[in-house]
Amino acid sequence: MLHRFHVPIDHIALPTKFTYPFCYTPHPLCLIASYEVQEYLKQQTQWKQELDAGKMFGVLVVRTADGQLGYLAAFSGILAGKNMHPFFVPPVYDLLQPDGFFKIEEEQISQLNARIDAMQTDEQYVRQKNILLQRERGVHKVLDDAKTAMREARLRREERRKEASLTPKGRLAPDEEAALIRESQFQKAEYKRLEKRLSAWLDASRSLTNEAEEKMACLRSERRQRSAALQRRLFDQFTLLNAKGERKSLYDIFIQDFEKIPPAGAGECAAPKLLQQAYLNGWQPIAMAEFWWGQSPKTEIRRQGNFYPACKGKCGPILSHMLVGLDVDDNPMENYHTIPQALPIVYEDKWLVVVDKPAGMLSVPGKTPDCVSVYNLMRQRYPNAEEPMMVHRLDMNTSGLLIVSKVKRVHEALQKQFEEHRVRKRYTALLEGTVPNDKGRITLPLCPDPHDRPRQLVHTIYGKEAITDYEVLCRRDGRTLIAFYPLTGRTHQLRVHAAHPLGLDCPIVGDELYGHKGSRLCLHAESLEFVHPITGKQMHLRRKIDFWLESWKNKENENEEM
Repeated sequence: MLHRFHVPIDHIALPTKFTYPFCYTPHPLCLIASYEVQEYLKQQTQWKQELDAGKMFGVLVVRTADGQLGYLAAFSGILAGKNMHPFFVPPVYDLLQPDGFFKIEEEQISQLNARIDAMQTDEQYVRQKNILLQRERGVHKVLDDAKTAMREARLRREERRKEASLTPKGRLAPDEEAALIRESQFQKAEYKRLEKRLSAWLDASRSLTNEAEEKMACLRSERRQRSAALQRRLFDQFTLLNAKGERKSLYDIFIQDFEKIPPAGAGECAAPKLLQQAYLNGWQPIAMAEFWWGQSPKTEIRRQGNFYPACKGKCGPILSHMLVGLDVDDNPMENYHTIPQALPIVYEDKWLVVVDKPAGMLSVPGKTPDCVSVYNLMRQRYPNAEEPMMVHRLDMNTSGLLIVSKVKRVHEALQKQFEEHRVRKRYTALLEGTVPNDKGRITLPLCPDPHDRPRQLVHTIYGKEAITDYEVLCRRDGRTLIAFYPLTGRTHQLRVHAAHPLGLDCPIVGDELYGHKGSRLCLHAESLEFVHPITGKQMHLRRKIDFWLESWKNKENENEEM
Protein backbone atom coordinates (compact mmCIF):
# COMPACT_ATOMS: atom_id res chain seq x y z
CA MET A 1 0.00 0.00 0.00
CA LEU A 2 2.89 2.41 0.79
CA HIS A 3 4.99 2.86 -2.34
CA ARG A 4 8.60 3.97 -2.53
CA PHE A 5 9.58 6.27 -5.40
CA HIS A 6 11.27 4.52 -8.32
CA VAL A 7 13.47 7.52 -9.10
CA PRO A 8 15.84 9.60 -6.92
CA ILE A 9 13.98 12.41 -5.11
CA ASP A 10 16.63 13.73 -2.70
CA HIS A 11 17.13 16.87 -4.81
CA ILE A 12 13.43 17.84 -4.59
CA ALA A 13 12.53 20.32 -1.84
CA LEU A 14 9.51 19.44 0.27
CA PRO A 15 6.61 21.89 0.39
CA THR A 16 6.43 24.09 3.49
CA LYS A 17 2.65 23.55 3.76
CA PHE A 18 0.18 20.84 2.77
CA THR A 19 -1.75 21.18 -0.49
CA TYR A 20 -4.86 23.36 -0.48
CA PRO A 21 -7.02 20.71 -2.20
CA PHE A 22 -9.53 22.99 -3.96
CA CYS A 23 -7.00 24.99 -6.00
CA TYR A 24 -3.40 23.86 -6.39
CA THR A 25 -0.43 23.28 -8.65
CA PRO A 26 0.81 19.68 -8.19
CA HIS A 27 4.07 19.44 -6.27
CA PRO A 28 6.95 17.75 -8.20
CA LEU A 29 6.75 14.72 -5.87
CA CYS A 30 3.04 14.37 -6.70
CA LEU A 31 3.88 14.57 -10.41
CA ILE A 32 6.36 11.71 -10.03
CA ALA A 33 3.94 9.63 -7.94
CA SER A 34 1.13 10.24 -10.44
CA TYR A 35 3.35 9.19 -13.34
CA GLU A 36 4.22 5.95 -11.54
CA VAL A 37 0.54 5.23 -10.84
CA GLN A 38 -0.32 5.92 -14.49
CA GLU A 39 2.40 3.49 -15.61
CA TYR A 40 0.86 0.89 -13.30
CA LEU A 41 -2.60 1.51 -14.75
CA LYS A 42 -1.32 1.06 -18.31
CA GLN A 43 -0.23 -2.47 -17.39
CA GLN A 44 -3.62 -3.54 -15.96
CA THR A 45 -5.26 -4.97 -19.08
CA GLN A 46 -8.05 -6.61 -17.04
CA TRP A 47 -9.36 -3.12 -16.16
CA LYS A 48 -8.99 -1.67 -19.64
CA GLN A 49 -12.69 -1.24 -20.38
CA GLU A 50 -13.46 0.44 -17.07
CA LEU A 51 -10.35 2.60 -17.17
CA ASP A 52 -11.16 3.68 -20.72
CA ALA A 53 -14.55 4.87 -19.46
CA GLY A 54 -12.72 7.22 -17.06
CA LYS A 55 -12.00 7.41 -13.34
CA MET A 56 -10.43 9.83 -10.85
CA PHE A 57 -7.27 8.73 -9.06
CA GLY A 58 -5.25 10.40 -6.32
CA VAL A 59 -1.80 10.31 -4.78
CA LEU A 60 -0.65 11.41 -1.32
CA VAL A 61 3.02 11.89 -0.52
CA VAL A 62 3.70 10.94 3.11
CA ARG A 63 6.58 10.78 5.55
CA THR A 64 6.72 7.70 7.77
CA ALA A 65 7.64 7.66 11.45
CA ASP A 66 11.28 6.87 10.56
CA GLY A 67 11.46 9.88 8.22
CA GLN A 68 11.19 7.97 4.92
CA LEU A 69 9.19 9.43 2.03
CA GLY A 70 6.70 7.42 0.02
CA TYR A 71 3.27 7.78 -1.50
CA LEU A 72 -0.21 6.30 -1.31
CA ALA A 73 -2.57 5.84 -4.26
CA ALA A 74 -6.36 5.70 -4.35
CA PHE A 75 -9.28 5.65 -6.78
CA SER A 76 -12.69 7.28 -6.38
CA GLY A 77 -15.69 4.97 -5.97
CA ILE A 78 -15.12 1.33 -6.90
CA LEU A 79 -12.83 -0.27 -9.48
CA ALA A 80 -13.75 -3.46 -11.35
CA GLY A 81 -16.63 -4.05 -8.95
CA LYS A 82 -14.37 -4.00 -5.89
CA ASN A 83 -13.35 -1.57 -3.18
CA MET A 84 -10.14 -3.40 -2.34
CA HIS A 85 -7.07 -3.68 -4.58
CA PRO A 86 -3.55 -4.31 -3.21
CA PHE A 87 -1.93 -1.38 -5.02
CA PHE A 88 -4.42 1.13 -3.61
CA VAL A 89 -5.48 2.18 -0.12
CA PRO A 90 -8.65 0.54 1.23
CA PRO A 91 -11.91 2.47 1.52
CA VAL A 92 -12.87 4.32 4.68
CA TYR A 93 -15.63 1.73 5.00
CA ASP A 94 -15.99 -1.27 2.70
CA LEU A 95 -19.57 -1.27 1.46
CA LEU A 96 -19.00 -4.48 -0.47
CA GLN A 97 -18.19 -6.79 2.47
CA PRO A 98 -20.23 -9.95 1.67
CA ASP A 99 -21.30 -10.44 5.30
CA GLY A 100 -21.54 -6.74 6.15
CA PHE A 101 -24.81 -5.10 7.10
CA PHE A 102 -24.84 -2.98 3.94
CA LYS A 103 -24.83 -5.93 1.52
CA ILE A 104 -27.38 -7.82 3.62
CA GLU A 105 -29.77 -4.88 3.90
CA GLU A 106 -29.18 -3.92 0.27
CA GLU A 107 -30.30 -7.42 -0.72
CA GLN A 108 -33.47 -7.01 1.36
CA ILE A 109 -34.23 -3.70 -0.34
CA SER A 110 -33.53 -5.29 -3.74
CA GLN A 111 -36.07 -8.01 -2.93
CA LEU A 112 -38.64 -5.32 -2.10
CA ASN A 113 -37.91 -3.67 -5.45
CA ALA A 114 -38.36 -7.00 -7.21
CA ARG A 115 -41.71 -7.60 -5.51
CA ILE A 116 -42.94 -4.11 -6.44
CA ASP A 117 -41.79 -4.59 -10.04
CA ALA A 118 -43.50 -7.99 -10.24
CA MET A 119 -46.79 -6.56 -8.96
CA GLN A 120 -46.62 -3.59 -11.34
CA THR A 121 -46.13 -5.89 -14.34
CA ASP A 122 -48.59 -8.61 -13.26
CA GLU A 123 -50.75 -9.47 -16.28
CA GLN A 124 -54.09 -9.33 -14.43
CA TYR A 125 -53.19 -6.05 -12.69
CA VAL A 126 -52.10 -4.43 -15.96
CA ARG A 127 -55.33 -5.58 -17.67
CA GLN A 128 -57.48 -4.19 -14.86
CA LYS A 129 -55.56 -0.88 -14.90
CA ASN A 130 -56.12 -0.57 -18.65
CA ILE A 131 -59.85 -1.30 -18.27
CA LEU A 132 -60.06 1.32 -15.51
CA LEU A 133 -58.20 3.85 -17.65
CA GLN A 134 -60.56 3.29 -20.58
CA ARG A 135 -63.61 3.65 -18.31
CA GLU A 136 -62.23 6.84 -16.77
CA ARG A 137 -61.77 8.31 -20.23
CA GLY A 138 -65.33 7.26 -21.16
CA VAL A 139 -66.73 8.84 -18.00
CA HIS A 140 -64.89 12.10 -18.65
CA LYS A 141 -66.35 12.22 -22.16
CA VAL A 142 -69.92 11.54 -20.98
CA LEU A 143 -69.64 14.26 -18.32
CA ASP A 144 -68.05 16.70 -20.77
CA ASP A 145 -70.88 16.07 -23.24
CA ALA A 146 -73.44 16.62 -20.47
CA LYS A 147 -71.76 19.90 -19.50
CA THR A 148 -71.81 21.01 -23.13
CA ALA A 149 -75.55 20.20 -23.40
CA MET A 150 -76.23 22.20 -20.20
CA ARG A 151 -74.21 25.12 -21.48
CA GLU A 152 -76.09 25.13 -24.80
CA ALA A 153 -79.44 24.97 -22.97
CA ARG A 154 -78.40 27.90 -20.76
CA LEU A 155 -77.50 29.94 -23.85
CA ARG A 156 -80.93 29.18 -25.36
CA ARG A 157 -82.63 30.33 -22.16
CA GLU A 158 -80.59 33.53 -22.13
CA GLU A 159 -81.43 34.13 -25.79
CA ARG A 160 -85.17 33.62 -25.04
CA ARG A 161 -85.01 36.14 -22.18
CA LYS A 162 -83.15 38.59 -24.45
CA GLU A 163 -85.88 38.24 -27.13
CA ALA A 164 -88.59 38.83 -24.51
CA SER A 165 -86.82 41.99 -23.32
CA LEU A 166 -87.43 43.52 -26.76
CA THR A 167 -91.22 42.99 -26.62
CA PRO A 168 -93.62 45.67 -25.29
CA LYS A 169 -93.84 43.86 -21.93
CA GLY A 170 -90.02 43.73 -21.71
CA ARG A 171 -89.95 40.33 -20.03
CA LEU A 172 -91.16 36.74 -20.19
CA ALA A 173 -94.53 35.69 -18.95
CA PRO A 174 -94.39 34.33 -15.37
CA ASP A 175 -95.31 30.78 -16.48
CA GLU A 176 -92.60 30.69 -19.15
CA GLU A 177 -89.98 32.13 -16.75
CA ALA A 178 -90.90 29.50 -14.16
CA ALA A 179 -90.61 26.77 -16.82
CA LEU A 180 -87.11 27.96 -17.76
CA ILE A 181 -86.05 27.95 -14.10
CA ARG A 182 -87.43 24.42 -13.64
CA GLU A 183 -85.56 23.30 -16.74
CA SER A 184 -82.28 24.69 -15.35
CA GLN A 185 -82.83 23.08 -11.95
CA PHE A 186 -83.73 19.73 -13.50
CA GLN A 187 -80.63 19.72 -15.73
CA LYS A 188 -78.35 20.50 -12.77
CA ALA A 189 -79.93 17.79 -10.65
CA GLU A 190 -79.79 15.32 -13.55
CA TYR A 191 -76.07 16.09 -14.02
CA LYS A 192 -75.36 15.44 -10.33
CA ARG A 193 -77.27 12.13 -10.53
CA LEU A 194 -75.30 11.15 -13.63
CA GLU A 195 -72.03 12.11 -11.95
CA LYS A 196 -72.89 10.05 -8.87
CA ARG A 197 -73.84 6.97 -10.91
CA LEU A 198 -70.65 7.11 -12.96
CA SER A 199 -68.49 7.71 -9.87
CA ALA A 200 -70.00 4.64 -8.20
CA TRP A 201 -69.34 2.62 -11.35
CA LEU A 202 -65.70 3.75 -11.41
CA ASP A 203 -65.30 2.97 -7.68
CA ALA A 204 -66.43 -0.57 -8.39
CA SER A 205 -63.84 -0.82 -11.15
CA ARG A 206 -61.13 0.65 -8.90
CA SER A 207 -61.79 -1.94 -6.23
CA LEU A 208 -60.30 -4.52 -8.60
CA THR A 209 -56.90 -2.72 -8.47
CA ASN A 210 -57.07 -1.11 -5.01
CA GLU A 211 -55.90 -4.18 -3.14
CA ALA A 212 -52.77 -4.53 -5.30
CA GLU A 213 -52.03 -0.80 -5.09
CA GLU A 214 -52.41 -0.78 -1.31
CA LYS A 215 -49.93 -3.66 -1.08
CA MET A 216 -47.48 -1.81 -3.35
CA ALA A 217 -47.90 1.36 -1.25
CA CYS A 218 -47.02 -0.62 1.89
CA LEU A 219 -43.97 -2.11 0.18
CA ARG A 220 -42.83 1.34 -1.01
CA SER A 221 -43.24 2.72 2.52
CA GLU A 222 -41.18 -0.14 3.92
CA ARG A 223 -38.56 0.47 1.25
CA ARG A 224 -38.33 4.18 2.15
CA GLN A 225 -37.97 3.41 5.84
CA ARG A 226 -35.35 0.72 5.32
CA SER A 227 -33.39 2.87 2.86
CA ALA A 228 -33.38 5.82 5.27
CA ALA A 229 -32.27 3.60 8.16
CA LEU A 230 -29.57 1.98 6.02
CA GLN A 231 -28.31 5.36 4.85
CA ARG A 232 -28.10 6.71 8.41
CA ARG A 233 -26.34 3.58 9.65
CA LEU A 234 -23.95 3.76 6.72
CA PHE A 235 -23.14 7.41 7.42
CA ASP A 236 -22.32 6.47 11.00
CA GLN A 237 -19.88 3.78 9.79
CA PHE A 238 -17.86 6.37 7.86
CA THR A 239 -15.83 7.75 10.75
CA LEU A 240 -13.16 10.09 9.45
CA LEU A 241 -9.98 11.18 11.22
CA ASN A 242 -8.08 14.46 11.14
CA ALA A 243 -4.46 15.29 11.91
CA LYS A 244 -5.34 15.82 15.58
CA GLY A 245 -6.71 12.29 15.88
CA GLU A 246 -10.30 13.51 16.19
CA ARG A 247 -13.03 11.34 14.67
CA LYS A 248 -16.31 12.43 13.13
CA SER A 249 -18.94 10.41 11.33
CA LEU A 250 -20.01 11.41 7.86
CA TYR A 251 -23.46 12.20 9.23
CA ASP A 252 -22.08 14.52 11.92
CA ILE A 253 -19.78 16.31 9.46
CA PHE A 254 -22.64 17.27 7.15
CA ILE A 255 -25.48 17.74 9.65
CA GLN A 256 -23.66 19.59 12.43
CA ASP A 257 -21.38 21.70 10.27
CA PHE A 258 -23.35 22.12 7.05
CA GLU A 259 -26.96 21.33 8.04
CA LYS A 260 -27.62 18.85 5.25
CA ILE A 261 -27.66 15.13 4.51
CA PRO A 262 -24.45 13.74 2.95
CA PRO A 263 -24.82 13.23 -0.81
CA ALA A 264 -24.51 9.81 -2.41
CA GLY A 265 -20.90 8.72 -2.71
CA ALA A 266 -19.63 11.06 0.00
CA GLY A 267 -16.49 9.63 1.65
CA GLU A 268 -15.70 7.39 -1.33
CA CYS A 269 -13.53 9.86 -3.28
CA ALA A 270 -9.76 9.43 -3.47
CA ALA A 271 -8.77 12.32 -1.17
CA PRO A 272 -10.60 11.14 2.01
CA LYS A 273 -9.34 7.58 1.46
CA LEU A 274 -5.74 8.79 1.22
CA LEU A 275 -5.80 11.01 4.30
CA GLN A 276 -7.62 8.36 6.36
CA GLN A 277 -4.89 5.78 5.69
CA ALA A 278 -2.11 8.25 6.44
CA TYR A 279 -3.67 9.09 9.81
CA LEU A 280 -4.39 5.44 10.67
CA ASN A 281 -0.72 4.55 10.08
CA GLY A 282 0.71 7.62 11.78
CA TRP A 283 2.23 8.97 8.55
CA GLN A 284 2.59 12.70 7.96
CA PRO A 285 0.78 14.01 4.84
CA ILE A 286 3.18 16.10 2.71
CA ALA A 287 1.33 16.85 -0.57
CA MET A 288 -1.65 15.54 -2.50
CA ALA A 289 -2.98 15.61 -6.08
CA GLU A 290 -5.82 14.01 -8.05
CA PHE A 291 -5.82 13.19 -11.76
CA TRP A 292 -8.28 11.83 -14.32
CA TRP A 293 -7.57 8.68 -16.33
CA GLY A 294 -9.64 7.61 -19.33
CA GLN A 295 -12.28 9.22 -21.52
CA SER A 296 -14.23 12.29 -20.45
CA PRO A 297 -17.79 11.77 -19.17
CA LYS A 298 -20.55 13.10 -21.43
CA THR A 299 -21.64 15.81 -19.01
CA GLU A 300 -18.34 16.83 -17.39
CA ILE A 301 -15.04 17.91 -18.94
CA ARG A 302 -12.18 15.66 -17.88
CA ARG A 303 -8.94 15.03 -19.77
CA GLN A 304 -6.67 12.06 -19.26
CA GLY A 305 -3.65 12.95 -17.17
CA ASN A 306 -4.96 16.35 -16.11
CA PHE A 307 -4.99 17.26 -12.43
CA TYR A 308 -8.21 18.41 -10.78
CA PRO A 309 -9.15 20.01 -7.46
CA ALA A 310 -11.28 18.13 -4.94
CA CYS A 311 -15.02 18.56 -5.47
CA LYS A 312 -16.58 21.01 -3.02
CA GLY A 313 -19.99 19.36 -2.78
CA LYS A 314 -18.92 15.92 -1.58
CA CYS A 315 -15.37 16.49 -0.36
CA GLY A 316 -15.58 20.11 0.80
CA PRO A 317 -17.21 19.38 4.18
CA ILE A 318 -15.19 16.16 4.65
CA LEU A 319 -11.80 17.75 3.96
CA SER A 320 -12.59 20.77 6.12
CA HIS A 321 -12.63 18.27 9.00
CA MET A 322 -9.81 15.97 7.85
CA LEU A 323 -7.33 18.83 7.29
CA VAL A 324 -7.71 20.17 10.82
CA GLY A 325 -4.28 19.96 12.45
CA LEU A 326 -2.34 20.30 9.17
CA ASP A 327 -0.61 23.48 8.10
CA VAL A 328 -2.39 23.97 4.77
CA ASP A 329 -1.55 26.35 1.93
CA ASP A 330 -3.67 29.49 1.66
CA ASN A 331 -6.41 29.54 -0.95
CA PRO A 332 -4.65 31.17 -3.94
CA MET A 333 -8.01 32.49 -5.15
CA GLU A 334 -8.08 34.82 -2.14
CA ASN A 335 -4.76 36.48 -2.97
CA TYR A 336 -5.65 39.78 -4.58
CA HIS A 337 -2.41 41.66 -3.94
CA THR A 338 -1.32 41.62 -7.60
CA ILE A 339 -4.59 43.08 -8.90
CA PRO A 340 -4.34 46.77 -9.89
CA GLN A 341 -6.39 49.22 -7.86
CA ALA A 342 -7.27 51.37 -10.88
CA LEU A 343 -9.28 50.55 -13.99
CA PRO A 344 -8.50 51.66 -17.54
CA ILE A 345 -11.39 53.77 -18.86
CA VAL A 346 -12.29 52.98 -22.48
CA TYR A 347 -15.28 55.35 -22.76
CA GLU A 348 -17.05 57.73 -20.39
CA ASP A 349 -19.85 60.32 -20.45
CA LYS A 350 -22.24 61.61 -17.79
CA TRP A 351 -24.55 58.58 -18.17
CA LEU A 352 -22.23 55.57 -18.36
CA VAL A 353 -18.63 54.39 -18.35
CA VAL A 354 -16.97 51.40 -20.04
CA VAL A 355 -13.90 49.93 -18.32
CA ASP A 356 -11.32 47.32 -19.27
CA LYS A 357 -11.44 44.82 -16.40
CA PRO A 358 -8.15 43.00 -15.74
CA ALA A 359 -8.06 39.23 -15.34
CA GLY A 360 -8.29 38.20 -11.69
CA MET A 361 -10.62 41.02 -10.62
CA LEU A 362 -14.22 40.37 -9.59
CA SER A 363 -17.03 42.23 -11.34
CA VAL A 364 -19.01 42.54 -8.09
CA PRO A 365 -17.98 41.94 -4.45
CA GLY A 366 -17.55 38.29 -3.49
CA LYS A 367 -17.58 36.44 -0.19
CA THR A 368 -14.26 37.98 0.87
CA PRO A 369 -15.18 41.51 2.04
CA ASP A 370 -11.84 43.21 1.34
CA CYS A 371 -11.35 41.89 -2.21
CA VAL A 372 -11.12 44.34 -5.10
CA SER A 373 -14.03 44.46 -7.53
CA VAL A 374 -15.10 46.66 -10.43
CA TYR A 375 -18.18 47.68 -8.46
CA ASN A 376 -16.15 48.79 -5.41
CA LEU A 377 -13.79 50.89 -7.53
CA MET A 378 -16.65 52.45 -9.52
CA ARG A 379 -18.61 53.25 -6.35
CA GLN A 380 -15.55 55.03 -4.95
CA ARG A 381 -15.02 56.93 -8.20
CA TYR A 382 -18.69 57.88 -8.66
CA PRO A 383 -20.19 58.22 -5.16
CA ASN A 384 -23.35 59.93 -6.50
CA ALA A 385 -24.13 57.35 -9.19
CA GLU A 386 -27.58 55.73 -8.98
CA GLU A 387 -27.94 52.04 -8.19
CA PRO A 388 -27.72 49.51 -9.70
CA MET A 389 -24.48 50.34 -11.47
CA MET A 390 -23.32 47.01 -12.96
CA VAL A 391 -25.08 46.38 -16.27
CA HIS A 392 -23.48 42.94 -16.83
CA ARG A 393 -20.60 40.85 -15.48
CA LEU A 394 -17.49 38.98 -16.52
CA ASP A 395 -15.99 35.94 -14.80
CA MET A 396 -13.24 36.83 -12.35
CA ASN A 397 -10.52 35.35 -14.58
CA THR A 398 -11.85 36.90 -17.80
CA SER A 399 -10.55 40.32 -18.82
CA GLY A 400 -12.22 42.89 -21.04
CA LEU A 401 -14.97 45.45 -21.51
CA LEU A 402 -17.62 46.06 -18.88
CA ILE A 403 -20.42 48.66 -18.96
CA VAL A 404 -21.16 50.54 -15.73
CA SER A 405 -24.15 52.89 -15.58
CA LYS A 406 -24.36 56.10 -13.56
CA VAL A 407 -28.12 56.62 -14.02
CA LYS A 408 -30.85 54.11 -13.22
CA ARG A 409 -32.84 54.61 -16.44
CA VAL A 410 -29.67 54.02 -18.46
CA HIS A 411 -29.11 50.76 -16.55
CA GLU A 412 -32.68 49.65 -17.30
CA ALA A 413 -32.38 50.49 -21.00
CA LEU A 414 -29.06 48.67 -21.37
CA GLN A 415 -30.33 45.65 -19.47
CA LYS A 416 -33.25 45.45 -21.90
CA GLN A 417 -30.81 45.49 -24.84
CA PHE A 418 -28.92 42.59 -23.28
CA GLU A 419 -32.14 40.65 -22.61
CA GLU A 420 -33.29 41.15 -26.20
CA HIS A 421 -29.84 40.09 -27.55
CA ARG A 422 -29.30 43.49 -29.20
CA VAL A 423 -25.84 43.88 -27.65
CA ARG A 424 -23.19 42.28 -29.85
CA LYS A 425 -20.26 40.88 -27.88
CA ARG A 426 -16.98 39.60 -29.25
CA TYR A 427 -14.48 37.67 -27.13
CA THR A 428 -11.03 36.56 -28.19
CA ALA A 429 -9.43 33.46 -26.73
CA LEU A 430 -6.29 31.40 -27.16
CA LEU A 431 -7.08 27.68 -27.26
CA GLU A 432 -4.93 24.63 -26.58
CA GLY A 433 -5.09 22.61 -29.80
CA THR A 434 -6.10 23.22 -33.39
CA VAL A 435 -9.73 23.96 -34.29
CA PRO A 436 -10.31 22.41 -37.76
CA ASN A 437 -13.28 24.50 -38.98
CA ASP A 438 -12.87 28.19 -39.76
CA LYS A 439 -16.39 29.07 -38.53
CA GLY A 440 -19.22 27.37 -36.72
CA ARG A 441 -21.83 27.32 -33.97
CA ILE A 442 -21.81 25.42 -30.67
CA THR A 443 -25.12 24.55 -28.97
CA LEU A 444 -24.44 22.65 -25.76
CA PRO A 445 -26.98 23.20 -22.92
CA LEU A 446 -25.41 24.04 -19.56
CA CYS A 447 -26.30 23.73 -15.89
CA PRO A 448 -24.32 24.04 -12.62
CA ASP A 449 -22.60 20.97 -11.19
CA PRO A 450 -24.45 20.61 -7.84
CA HIS A 451 -21.46 18.87 -6.23
CA ASP A 452 -18.69 21.07 -7.57
CA ARG A 453 -19.68 24.70 -8.06
CA PRO A 454 -18.85 26.84 -9.98
CA ARG A 455 -18.06 24.08 -12.50
CA GLN A 456 -20.73 23.68 -15.18
CA LEU A 457 -22.11 20.52 -16.78
CA VAL A 458 -23.38 19.82 -20.29
CA HIS A 459 -26.82 18.32 -19.70
CA THR A 460 -29.57 17.72 -22.25
CA ILE A 461 -32.30 17.44 -19.57
CA TYR A 462 -31.43 20.02 -16.91
CA GLY A 463 -29.23 22.33 -18.99
CA LYS A 464 -30.36 25.71 -20.30
CA GLU A 465 -29.87 26.68 -23.92
CA ALA A 466 -26.38 28.03 -24.63
CA ILE A 467 -25.34 29.15 -28.12
CA THR A 468 -21.93 30.37 -29.26
CA ASP A 469 -20.77 31.34 -32.75
CA TYR A 470 -17.04 31.26 -33.44
CA GLU A 471 -14.50 32.28 -36.05
CA VAL A 472 -10.87 31.12 -36.19
CA LEU A 473 -8.45 34.05 -36.40
CA CYS A 474 -5.09 32.27 -36.48
CA ARG A 475 -3.49 28.86 -35.97
CA ARG A 476 0.08 28.60 -34.76
CA ASP A 477 2.31 26.22 -32.78
CA GLY A 478 -0.54 23.83 -31.95
CA ARG A 479 -2.76 26.60 -30.64
CA THR A 480 -5.74 28.51 -32.06
CA LEU A 481 -6.62 32.17 -31.69
CA ILE A 482 -10.38 32.43 -31.96
CA ALA A 483 -13.22 34.96 -31.80
CA PHE A 484 -16.35 33.96 -29.86
CA TYR A 485 -19.76 35.57 -30.38
CA PRO A 486 -22.02 34.35 -27.54
CA LEU A 487 -25.75 34.57 -28.30
CA THR A 488 -26.63 33.57 -24.72
CA GLY A 489 -24.91 34.40 -21.44
CA ARG A 490 -24.61 31.24 -19.36
CA THR A 491 -21.98 30.87 -16.64
CA HIS A 492 -18.67 29.60 -18.11
CA GLN A 493 -20.38 29.25 -21.50
CA LEU A 494 -17.32 30.00 -23.62
CA ARG A 495 -14.99 27.96 -21.41
CA VAL A 496 -17.19 24.85 -21.57
CA HIS A 497 -18.02 25.23 -25.27
CA ALA A 498 -14.29 25.47 -26.01
CA ALA A 499 -13.20 22.53 -23.84
CA HIS A 500 -16.02 19.98 -24.17
CA PRO A 501 -15.43 17.06 -26.59
CA LEU A 502 -18.77 17.84 -28.26
CA GLY A 503 -17.74 21.50 -28.60
CA LEU A 504 -14.31 22.50 -29.90
CA ASP A 505 -12.44 20.00 -27.69
CA CYS A 506 -9.75 22.65 -27.18
CA PRO A 507 -9.73 24.23 -23.70
CA ILE A 508 -8.82 27.88 -23.29
CA VAL A 509 -5.17 28.36 -22.35
CA GLY A 510 -4.87 28.84 -18.58
CA ASP A 511 -8.33 27.40 -17.78
CA GLU A 512 -7.71 25.44 -14.58
CA LEU A 513 -11.34 24.26 -14.34
CA TYR A 514 -11.69 22.73 -17.79
CA GLY A 515 -8.10 22.51 -19.03
CA HIS A 516 -4.63 23.29 -17.63
CA LYS A 517 -3.82 25.90 -15.02
CA GLY A 518 -1.68 28.78 -16.29
CA SER A 519 -0.58 32.29 -15.42
CA ARG A 520 -3.95 33.60 -16.60
CA LEU A 521 -7.09 32.56 -18.44
CA CYS A 522 -6.60 33.63 -22.06
CA LEU A 523 -10.14 34.90 -22.57
CA HIS A 524 -10.84 38.58 -23.23
CA ALA A 525 -14.07 40.52 -23.88
CA GLU A 526 -12.65 42.46 -26.80
CA SER A 527 -15.57 44.50 -28.15
CA LEU A 528 -19.11 45.66 -27.39
CA GLU A 529 -21.72 47.07 -29.76
CA PHE A 530 -24.88 48.68 -28.34
CA VAL A 531 -27.16 51.68 -28.80
CA HIS A 532 -26.52 54.52 -26.36
CA PRO A 533 -29.76 54.80 -24.34
CA ILE A 534 -29.68 58.63 -24.24
CA THR A 535 -28.08 59.78 -27.49
CA GLY A 536 -29.30 56.89 -29.65
CA LYS A 537 -25.83 56.62 -31.13
CA GLN A 538 -24.54 53.21 -32.20
CA MET A 539 -21.58 52.53 -29.90
CA HIS A 540 -18.73 50.25 -30.99
CA LEU A 541 -16.03 49.96 -28.33
CA ARG A 542 -12.96 47.76 -28.60
CA ARG A 543 -9.88 46.93 -26.52
CA LYS A 544 -7.58 44.32 -28.09
CA ILE A 545 -5.10 42.02 -26.39
CA ASP A 546 -2.18 40.11 -27.88
CA PHE A 547 -2.56 36.63 -26.42
CA TRP A 548 0.43 35.31 -28.39
CA LEU A 549 2.62 37.87 -26.61
CA GLU A 550 0.90 37.28 -23.25
CA SER A 551 1.37 33.53 -23.60
CA TRP A 552 5.06 33.94 -24.47
CA LYS A 553 5.64 36.26 -21.48
CA ASN A 554 3.83 33.90 -19.12
CA LYS A 555 5.95 30.96 -20.25
CA GLU A 556 9.12 32.99 -19.63
CA ASN A 557 7.94 33.94 -16.13
CA GLU A 558 7.11 30.33 -15.31
CA ASN A 559 10.57 29.20 -16.47
CA GLU A 560 12.23 31.86 -14.29
CA GLU A 561 10.24 30.73 -11.22
CA MET A 562 11.33 27.12 -11.82
